[in-house]
Amino acid sequence: MKVVAFSRKEQGSGASRRLRNAGQTPGIVYGGTKAPVNIALDHNALYHALKKEVFHSSILDLEVEGAVEKVLLRDFQMHAYKQLVLHVDFQRVDENQKIHVKVPLHFVNADVSPAVKLHSAIISHVMSDLDISCLPKDLPEFVQVDLAGMDVGASLHVSDIKLPAGVAAVAHGDNPTVATASVPAGKVEAEAEAAAAAAAPAAAAPAAPAAKK
Repeated sequence: MKVVAFSRKEQGSGASRRLRNAGQTPGIVYGGTKAPVNIALDHNALYHALKKEVFHSSILDLEVEGAVEKVLLRDFQMHAYKQLVLHVDFQRVDENQKIHVKVPLHFVNADVSPAVKLHSAIISHVMSDLDISCLPKDLPEFVQVDLAGMDVGASLHVSDIKLPAGVAAVAHGDNPTVATASVPAGKVEAEAEAAAAAAAPAAAAPAAPAAKK
């Protein structure tokens, strides 16, 4: 994905405010062996790009004054209540150095899992993205999580996710939970009440009279 930017020399809050008034967003690109460079980007193009999942988890081609560099989106700041991007940070990447980045999780096959198909359970997504480490060439746009084998009461953990070749999870804690499957409390209570109601008539039925000798 290509991003076009322009170098900027003016700095400070006043210069940034003038840029925003002109429909641009101030930013910076840093990392590698080169010095940080202050840049400006078209605000509308950046605002719409930020809505795309791929923009957050892919190696981007950043063009500044005709020169193209491989970068990752590292941070951005939004206005508290306006649809306005205040600032954006990009980090240069080296194709020979591993990167540490978060990628989104895509959950599939929940509808065919025993938890949902047999027990009408709800599968809760405890995590929405995953920290990974890999070379830039191996960076996936997302990681797929297969829920086909989940049953009621089961939990899926980071170690259960099948990762693409060259990609390793950077786990925080001892094998964190990714998803859980459980039957809603209301459904459990309703089933218990239905079972109790069905058993009540049988328990209340009078005993058959004993046969006379």
